Amino acid sequence: MRALALLLLVFPCLPAWADECDQLPLPAVTVKRLDEPFTLSTKYSYKALTNLATTLTRPGNQVLGLTRGNAIVRFAIDTPSHIDRTGRWECASPQLTMTFGFMPMTVHVAKEFPAGSCAYREIYDHEMRHVQTYQAHIAAIEKELTEALSRRFATGAPWRGPAGQTRDYLQRELDERWMPYIKRAIGRVELAQALIDTPEEYARVAASCDGEISNRTR
Repeated sequence: MRALALLLLVFPCLPAWADECDQLPLPAVTVKRLDEPFTLSTKYSYKALTNLATTLTRPGNQVLGLTRGNAIVRFAIDTPSHIDRTGRWECASPQLTMTFGFMPMTVHVAKEFPAGSCAYREIYDHEMRHVQTYQAHIAAIEKELTEALSRRFATGAPWRGPAGQTRDYLQRELDERWMPYIKRAIGRVELAQALIDTPEEYARVAASCDGEISNRTR
């Protein structure tokens, strides 16, 4: 943005071009949170789920249920613009839409535990805590992300610089700076998820339902 600012200082802004720029919409940021329903799967055995979760669980633990969410960040850019009569300079008004969340999200309950059984309910209820943690985290960071993007891009006036370069500049900054930043913010959810899967919680679920779970996983 420093380069664009310097160009603005040296460019003789003609009144007619200024009028055209004033007709552009103000730069704007829109943030959309994905709120898709999760999918329930009971096709995998607890052994298969344990293999799927090797990087997420402590060695020796059997995974009876698993919630997996794929983090999504998408940017859509529109840049209504006006090029001055020399063809060298433009004013452009970035209209940025960022969509983020988890999609798809799948809740797995091991197939050894039939729906309606006590063990199924215990495992399903545990996984719902993970689902709710994902959803709560996305809702919690929405304001933070909206404010950060708005401070940078909703500048109150069109951007000015060399003709045809604003959109490429914007895309490059989104890819190099903002995409990693937003992914890191989403990734903080794993700290909260780890607090759910404590040794005490594993032991509680395994011991529930009068031994039903341990009997089915021998």
